[in-house]
Amino acid sequence: MSLPVRAMVWRWRWRLVAAVLVLCALHASLAAMIWRHARERIAHPPTAQADAALVLGNRAYLSGEINPCLTNRVDRGIELARAGQVRQLVVSGGKDTEDARIEAQVMETYARQSGFTGTLLKEALSSSTRQNLAMSWPLLEAAGVKRVIVVSDPYHLWRIERLAHASGFDRAFDVQYAAASPTCGHRPFLFFRGALREPLAIVNNALNGYF
Repeated sequence: MSLPVRAMVWRWRWRLVAAVLVLCALHASLAAMIWRHARERIAHPPTAQADAALVLGNRAYLSGEINPCLTNRVDRGIELARAGQVRQLVVSGGKDTEDARIEAQVMETYARQSGFTGTLLKEALSSSTRQNLAMSWPLLEAAGVKRVIVVSDPYHLWRIERLAHASGFDRAFDVQYAAASPTCGHRPFLFFRGALREPLAIVNNALNGYF
């Protein structure tokens, strides 16, 4: 390899390294922002009453068992209902690409098995966070909901809030946000995996013009 060619190869290698470092820095910056916001939501839960808790879906099952990151969200919705902050639950989530289960149905079954006997509405077609909000919107309006508490994982809430604002969801309803437990039951690695993926989802949503 001649000297000019070798020099060119090294320049491109350094440019590639620099690009990777920039992307890593961007990911780390987004992750830090997400974590700061998550801690704020955990430290300051919603206090005002609402008409409903909108519990957003997640993958339903993992290795043949119900996903603890999903049940934590339902548990938080049930907590709000038992504390008298909401009158009903609305669960949102369609068919999983991984196992073809309907997230909303799994959430409904789990809520009933957990002793929740109140009103529970299902939105069972959505396949993304943006669709969770969009497809739950007419269901909430039909049920006469004016005030809603959106429930999801702490790291998920920053993106949800931006999507809600960009779509007008937070102008159609008086919206609060509640963080589910970040532990994902006995599988904390599931939470960390989701938190690491969330910056990528933010970039994807931004590139698609969703907020």
